[in-house]
Amino acid sequence: MKPRTLQHEIKKKHPFDSPEQEALLNLLRTSDRFSFQLERLFRAHGLTSPQYNILRILRGEGDRLPCLEIASRMVAMVPAITALIDRLTEVKLVVRERSEEDRRVIYIGLTEKGRKALAELDGPVADLHHRLLGHLPSSELRELSRLLTKARASLLEAKG
Repeated sequence: MKPRTLQHEIKKKHPFDSPEQEALLNLLRTSDRFSFQLERLFRAHGLTSPQYNILRILRGEGDRLPCLEIASRMVAMVPAITALIDRLTEVKLVVRERSEEDRRVIYIGLTEKGRKALAELDGPVADLHHRLLGHLPSSELRELSRLLTKARASLLEAKG
């Protein structure tokens, strides 16, 4: 079965104004649909996507990290990293520790409870990834990742 075009999906009567517009709207629609699926999974485990991302960053680092470093590694930009960490601290998935060298720096560390919460999600998250993208061959997934990285390069060029 051939996939429907975005124009058909959203019942757009006229062609898109440009290929850039069509590509961006395709990207946004796909992101929205995938994000909804991920949020539903995380919500069932008492988390949000950004909270899950924080836990994954800490587990991947294998050590505690300063708040600003965590913020810089987030997949999606979040305006209030402190509020996210507050919530994770309340439910004892992370701990805060003040730096001995610089009292202004607060380190965030993953607790054993946080590690267990991530371990419980590892299988369901991998299954969801497979359900969402497993129909694409590895070569197309690599190409998709390459193109998305290339598309984001315009943001880096604008900063520099």
